Amino acid sequence: MANLKEIRNRIASVSSTMQITSAMKMVSAAKLKKAQDAITAMRPYANKLTELLQSLSGSLEAGNKYSDNREINRVLLVAITSNRGLCGAFNSNIIKQGYLLAEETYAGKQVDIMAIGKKSNDILGKKFNVIANHSKVFDDLTFENVSAIAEDLMEHFTTGDYDRIDIVYNKFKNAATQIIMTEQFLPIVPMEGSENSAADYIFEPSKVEIVEQLIPKSLKTQLYKGIRDSFASEHGARMTAMHKATDNATEMRDQLKLTYNKARQAAITNEILEIVGGAEALNN
Repeated sequence: MANLKEIRNRIASVSSTMQITSAMKMVSAAKLKKAQDAITAMRPYANKLTELLQSLSGSLEAGNKYSDNREINRVLLVAITSNRGLCGAFNSNIIKQGYLLAEETYAGKQVDIMAIGKKSNDILGKKFNVIANHSKVFDDLTFENVSAIAEDLMEHFTTGDYDRIDIVYNKFKNAATQIIMTEQFLPIVPMEGSENSAADYIFEPSKVEIVEQLIPKSLKTQLYKGIRDSFASEHGARMTAMHKATDNATEMRDQLKLTYNKARQAAITNEILEIVGGAEALNN
């Protein structure tokens, strides 16, 4: 049976770990509330703006530079992860999806990575070319900072550096569930049947001018929504992971205490037997 001192040390170690995971859980729960409110508030606006843009752009007689469907030879994947770990499978799911897209969906194509988050830069960068790392955007997550990244992506597409740009991120559903999303960022995909749906509107100024003003704003909003979704998902995943870790540590501590008590009881019993045996020997 294990030494009593060794068991006491293990109990102290597990108890210390349990305090850390419990504190991390509470911190993530506090951050999750704010992040969840932010993505819940902006999601309807972002979805409606994207729907409107797809409807209008699909009804134009001539395409625009953001809806130019070219033969796909060069692909850019925008992989959105976190800067830190301890959040379960949150980061690994995005990494796996990135490998799946690069090695199967776009097999034979030139695939580069734009990393938003330290984890995607560190892991995907071992095998693929990372053209930029925007992990610092999480230090000050504002629409203005994300807009600069979106403008960079739009420039890469319009100049012909890439024929397609996809965004890979975790969509927030609830604290325990994140949905892996792969969205086509560029070129813009017209909505099916948009030719008829836009015919009932009167446009002022012209439809072309409206679309050209809406496109950059819509793309920036789409990227911002994806990063906001990922940010909320990160805290939800970390809160859930730390909750499970705390429960496991509590269970392990209880088992160690039981083992300690059994070992202590056995030691006491052995001492009593030795004393009794010694007394019997003296009597004889």
